[in-house]
Amino acid sequence: MKKTVICDLLGIKYPIIQGGMAWVSTASLAAAVSEAGGLGIIGSGHNDGKWVREQVKRAREITAKPFGVNVMMMSPFVEEVMQVILEERVPVITTGAGNPAKYIPQLKEIGTKVIPVIPSVALAQRLEKAGVDAVVAEGTESGGHIGELTTMTLVPQVVDAVKIPVIAAGGIADGRGLVAAFALGAAGVQIGTRFMCAQECEIHDNVKQMVLKAKDRDTAVSGRTTGHPIRCLKNKLTKLYDEMERRCAPIEEMEELGAGKLRAAMIDGNIETGTVACGQIAGLIKEIKTAEEIINEIVAGARSLMTTLEV
Repeated sequence: MKKTVICDLLGIKYPIIQGGMAWVSTASLAAAVSEAGGLGIIGSGHNDGKWVREQVKRAREITAKPFGVNVMMMSPFVEEVMQVILEERVPVITTGAGNPAKYIPQLKEIGTKVIPVIPSVALAQRLEKAGVDAVVAEGTESGGHIGELTTMTLVPQVVDAVKIPVIAAGGIADGRGLVAAFALGAAGVQIGTRFMCAQECEIHDNVKQMVLKAKDRDTAVSGRTTGHPIRCLKNKLTKLYDEMERRCAPIEEMEELGAGKLRAAMIDGNIETGTVACGQIAGLIKEIKTAEEIINEIVAGARSLMTTLEV
């Protein structure tokens, strides 16, 4: 397997990062991915510092290998989550929905690597100047909150615009996606949706089965009018959002509708009126496997393809 700068930067075997998905990426999944040679990420979402500390400690009981925490900068608990990360000396953080610049000096002091998820060239350049270690260029194919540019168009433009390593995300689930990311100039990949169907992922089985049954056109983007679009599997909730957006419902009404719906799906198994955040690549996922099997399969597929292409 091609060893890249990301492997050296993060101390991992394979240039594969697991996405930090709220209510999906708990210590169980993150530790399993790290044990398998990738970088597991705990998704803090809108959880408080106590929850994050418990997950970090739990992950360390499972693995001695590096792992990270994803921090949502819009979270009401961002200050205490960052404090926990500093106190626990978490090796890596990824960030989304905001600018982590104010925290970078403290994180650098303890050696934490800072890797924001970005949807545009301009933000990548701004964060490079702020001192981040790498960026995840995430295409609109991804699940959850998304930007407008596709992975195919975004990644090479970001690669050309910055000097720090770029990690590709969005629509990647197998060895073909990894090799494609290399071809675009990325030094690694971030994969989310594929790991939703890992055995170690603790989401409700209703969600896993919904992902396994998904086809290529089974996702929808809701909430564009709120300024925070999110890609999910189609269900009664996404249809209701569509109706509200067509009649130009107040943003407050739409935000109230979405409150608590991600947890309702991922934890409680409500796949009808819950938010089943999921990427377009779901149609490629057909089996539940261990995190190790998933990573080994991706690596084997990439190796085979690169040999064929004489890369």
